Amino acid sequence: MVRIGRMASPPASPEFSLTRRNLIAALGAAALCPALPATGAAQGRTAVALQAKPDRISLRLDGPGPGGPETSVWSLGSNDLRFKRGEILDVTFGNDLPVAAALDCRGLDGVAAAEPLASRALLAAGGKDSFQLPLRHAGTFLCEPLIGDGGTAPARPLPLIVTGTSPVAVDRDEVLLIEEWRLRPDGSAIPAGNDPKDSTRIHTINGKTSYDISAPANARLRLRFINGSQRSVLAVKLENLDVRVMAIDGQPAEPFPARNGALVLAPGGRTDVFVDAAGPAGTSFAILLHDGTLARPVGKLAVSNDPPVRPAPFPPAPPLPGNDMPAQLDLKSAARFELTLGTPTEWFRPADFKPSAAPAFQAKAGRPAVLALTNRGPIASVLHLHGHHFRLLDRLDDGWKPFWLDTLAVEPGQTQRIAFLAEYPGRYLIEQVATDWAAPRLVRWYSVQ
Repeated sequence: MVRIGRMASPPASPEFSLTRRNLIAALGAAALCPALPATGAAQGRTAVALQAKPDRISLRLDGPGPGGPETSVWSLGSNDLRFKRGEILDVTFGNDLPVAAALDCRGLDGVAAAEPLASRALLAAGGKDSFQLPLRHAGTFLCEPLIGDGGTAPARPLPLIVTGTSPVAVDRDEVLLIEEWRLRPDGSAIPAGNDPKDSTRIHTINGKTSYDISAPANARLRLRFINGSQRSVLAVKLENLDVRVMAIDGQPAEPFPARNGALVLAPGGRTDVFVDAAGPAGTSFAILLHDGTLARPVGKLAVSNDPPVRPAPFPPAPPLPGNDMPAQLDLKSAARFELTLGTPTEWFRPADFKPSAAPAFQAKAGRPAVLALTNRGPIASVLHLHGHHFRLLDRLDDGWKPFWLDTLAVEPGQTQRIAFLAEYPGRYLIEQVATDWAAPRLVRWYSVQ
């Protein structure tokens, strides 16, 4: 488990006892228990229009000033998408960018017909596409423009929140989207996949370089942390606050306390936590961010002067309602495959991907599959599996960590094994990217038949 020391210096220069390697190793170290069964799902159809378009954001640490420059970005809009489990989204996706793009939704299992590249080609500039997104699971997910080639601005992800049909006892439900930026001296941002030389690294939460949350005493908050960085594993810590982890990568977990209030997030990773605004009015808790080299404050949670919402904090929360994930995986009967990370061999940049390329593997519907992921590159590589969540297997391959993931960082020279039940027939992407800002995004595909 990652170790995060208490602050030994003023808030302006907090210290985490972390290294880049610690961050990546910590991703598989949490101990969770299986989630409870689901309680049913809502039904309905909702029309959703999403437009990939040029946008602007204020990122200069000294502020743009009146009429000053803002930074050009590409986005899908600024408002979180919120729906209920069981809804079917009738999506119209438009591309107002100057390059080809597709809609990529992270964490939505079994939506083969909407898979970018594998089922839906990149959309030319000015084009439109329509498809359906069935929301099978409640949780915290992420949509972003998948750029084919020639990106000149960073593409921002857009949180997708799917609520369950059973009420959850919280006073507030808030998304905290953490993004990493590489700014040139003129204030322009370098898109991931390009050399970040002569740039300054900054981080934002919900588009702000400092993000503060205020809540009355004893209020319970559900905070959905999302690592929107394109390349970096990040740790986030709520200083001196009890942080209870409730879900990882969109799937509920048996609640457990985050050690020292710290969370470790792979690029695109999501962790939902419950925290209580404990203490008298005026109490504040720093939100600290560590990128493997340096820790810095990025905001705070403050107890407001409003009257307490209840005489005392809620008791510890029960697990979130489950998502009907498989209770067991029969590893003895699983089909086994190997996948090499860290090298471009047999992998494609999105613009070069062809559906006629050979699949990385073909799984049989209804049968478990085990993937051995070996990183032969010089630095950590992050894998994201579309279409199915997976279990991280123990080193001896005789059991699994009791949590579900859709994203995993693998250290150089290491082999990790993951397992999933091939529930949903279709063609799905596999993505990998090295934890280097200049590294290209690479893709392959697999099929379930």
